[in-house]
Amino acid sequence: MTKRRDFIRNGVLGTAGITLGGIGLRASVYESIIGSSDRINVAIVGLRSRGSNHLDEWCYLKDKQNVQVTVLCDADEQFFAERSKTVLDKTGVKPVTEWDLHKVIDNKDIHVVSFATPNHWHALGTILACQAGKNVYVEKPACHNIFEGRKMIEAARKYDVRVQVGFQARSYKNIIDAIKFLHGGGIGDVYMARGLCFKPRDSFGIAKDSVPPPTLHYDRWLGPALWREYNEKRGHYNWHWHWNTGNGDSGNQGVHEFDIARWGLNKNEHPVSVYSSGGIYGISPDECSQETPNTQSSVFKYKDGTMLEFETRGRYFNKEGNMGIGIGNIFYGTEGYLELQAWEKSGGEWQAFRKREKEPFAGSKIGEGKQLSPTLLGPDSTDHFSNFINAVRAGKDEILNSDINEGFYSSALPHLANISYRLGRELKFMGDYEKFANDSEADTMLTRNYRKPYVVPNEV
Repeated sequence: MTKRRDFIRNGVLGTAGITLGGIGLRASVYESIIGSSDRINVAIVGLRSRGSNHLDEWCYLKDKQNVQVTVLCDADEQFFAERSKTVLDKTGVKPVTEWDLHKVIDNKDIHVVSFATPNHWHALGTILACQAGKNVYVEKPACHNIFEGRKMIEAARKYDVRVQVGFQARSYKNIIDAIKFLHGGGIGDVYMARGLCFKPRDSFGIAKDSVPPPTLHYDRWLGPALWREYNEKRGHYNWHWHWNTGNGDSGNQGVHEFDIARWGLNKNEHPVSVYSSGGIYGISPDECSQETPNTQSSVFKYKDGTMLEFETRGRYFNKEGNMGIGIGNIFYGTEGYLELQAWEKSGGEWQAFRKREKEPFAGSKIGEGKQLSPTLLGPDSTDHFSNFINAVRAGKDEILNSDINEGFYSSALPHLANISYRLGRELKFMGDYEKFANDSEADTMLTRNYRKPYVVPNEV
């Protein structure tokens, strides 16, 4: 009987007449290749938007970390010329361009695959890369659903490769300091975190189904997602707001703040309950095809009673706290509270307040950590990529600031919230089993129906 892993390999890749020669190659083999002075070859998969940031970061690290972008891959070939020229200008090396991910996976000269694809491709791409013995940097959220995240962990461990999730805040000095302060009892026992994702999103319009542009390999772009006719309003970037390919803003910008909230609460486990409600406000379905909510309130509880609140607001809003936070977190403890400005100010500035006092008694220095990365993504963004390379060279997961296990537990939070939102009820979750309690309908939403041959396998 053919194993599902073999089906993925032979089914998906066989259609193009390609094999994965590197299947089963362990990181221990690569360690003899990737020494402290050896070059690491990087392939970037997904070249639009966030992918262009990956390109800038890896090119910046060419000399600092001895890495070279050698392959660019995207299902849409329209980006090849511009992105290829950027790499050539920045590094002096012209990369190979591929629209077929499987040719990248089959390339034995590639050590790292850097995924900036839509969410629905994160898991399958990562698993295929792990099976080929390649290390992976994958964007947030780690996965499109909870089943996929567990399989990604299994693949990383089985093939002994490093998988880092793009939660850059894990490498921000100010945020690291804030978390240490919380874990050290700075505001007493932390009993609640409130994550905030206030980001205005206007209608992106509506369009009729049409023929894909000639540069787009649409079947490959759609990959594991269920088939639907091409529609420009469900494609580039707008895929975020449709369940087939994205996870809404809770799973987009919001997942960064979910990660910081869970980190601050020091919870390396799933919550035991979740309730989420909301809707699409101020935008008519006649003028926009958006499916995910633009306003969403979620409440999670852990087994010890600790709470995590989360607000996603995409219309008009006020900011919260003394610092005027729109994107960030507020932590509540028995002796006070801490406000953390995650993105809107450089450095992840934070302030802690004792009980009902009006002035902060601890916090980051204003402007501290303003050494911006060359891509202007924010301070210390490059450090997250550099941290990954350090772990790859050492062959040690513990060096990673955002190992796939950490990335999965944080990514699972918006996924749980979205399931509750879509079903319209509170859900009890059994984290040890990663199943809902006596709720088969909710359980079906922990995974998806995969479109053959793009199937995330049960056995990786």
